[in-house]
Amino acid sequence: MLLEGVDLATLNDDQRTIIRRERMGFIFQSFNLLPAFTAEENVALPLELGGMASAEARRRAADSLKQVSMSHRRDHIPSTMSGGEQQRVAIARSLVMRPALLLADEPTGNLDSANGRQVTALLRRLATQEEQTIVMVTHDANVAAQADRLVRLCDGLVATDGEVEESAPRVRGAPVRSCLFKGIG
Repeated sequence: MLLEGVDLATLNDDQRTIIRRERMGFIFQSFNLLPAFTAEENVALPLELGGMASAEARRRAADSLKQVSMSHRRDHIPSTMSGGEQQRVAIARSLVMRPALLLADEPTGNLDSANGRQVTALLRRLATQEEQTIVMVTHDANVAAQADRLVRLCDGLVATDGEVEESAPRVRGAPVRSCLFKGIG
């Protein structure tokens, strides 16, 4: 697999770890926020672990939280936030590094429809304008319909794989499983 022209198979473990930390973002369905940290601290953490000065990391974290409409909750810890708010903080954390590749597991699954549309539009914009590649697992046909490529799985096997077309027939029994917003990462 190539990421930004680098063949990941040729890298050693330490080099792959650096690539994962600096060039890949992960949106976990279960959030994986640190419970004692505020939203802003959770989002800033990857930057600080990478050696960025705390003040700059906090500034970028605040910008990332703004992208997902969570500025008003930046000083709150996860246990005081709803599931949808925690999901948006997790999304902000995944975006703060400006990754070339974003892997997203049901990023809109815990969101109401309005916030789901906002997050989907943000991901679409990142793929189009920032040239980020986003691989997403979703069961939401509306989210999947906005992808550049759609892979449907049925019973663990690929049922369809191709570009998304509005008029494309739906395969019976094949729920949406993954989709791709193509950047050039």
